[in-house]
Amino acid sequence: MRLYLASTSPARLMLLRSAGIEPVTLAPDVDEEAVAAEAARRSGAPLTPHKVVELLSRAKAEAVSLALTRAGDIGDGLVLGGDSVFVIDDVIYGKPHTSEKARERWHLQRGRTGQLFSGHWLIDHANGVAGQAAGAVAVADVTFADDIEDAELDAYIATGEPLFVAGAFTIDSLGAPFITHINGDPSTVVGLSLPTLRRLVNRLGHTWPSLWNRPSD
Repeated sequence: MRLYLASTSPARLMLLRSAGIEPVTLAPDVDEEAVAAEAARRSGAPLTPHKVVELLSRAKAEAVSLALTRAGDIGDGLVLGGDSVFVIDDVIYGKPHTSEKARERWHLQRGRTGQLFSGHWLIDHANGVAGQAAGAVAVADVTFADDIEDAELDAYIATGEPLFVAGAFTIDSLGAPFITHINGDPSTVVGLSLPTLRRLVNRLGHTWPSLWNRPSD
């Protein structure tokens, strides 16, 4: 069973590879801010973190699914969309994009605990046609060290790594030493909950081992 990943995230790709899956990665043509803003306008209220990641993961999966169908070059397969946000003090934080914003966030979250929300949307294709779909959101608590020096933060931010990840941190790379505790599935914090994905695969009538396509060492 082929897995199409509607994301160009290196972390999600690495995570799937470590679980024995070599996905086909495709960039979703989705304006995330516009999609979220339109949904909030229609609802008349700010979106919850759960709703944000659910909405955007679905939008990404559906965008790639539609592109594949139009291209006519997809056989049987599953299309996966994902999205993540970090929440602290009931404020949603996505990717900071700039060093200044990343520094502000680290000064806020140093020594504290926040929640990482990771959304998943899985679409089943049979004979090149989109069929059933299922979605789920996973949440994990992340606690940051309280003794991080400003010089350490400046050095970390200078690497550029925290600028393009939700919450301005990683647990699978340079940011890992600054995190002291995770309550929940660790892969959720990387950006894709493997246990959640396995349940979605099963819900659509497939088996997790059917996705294994990488040779074992």
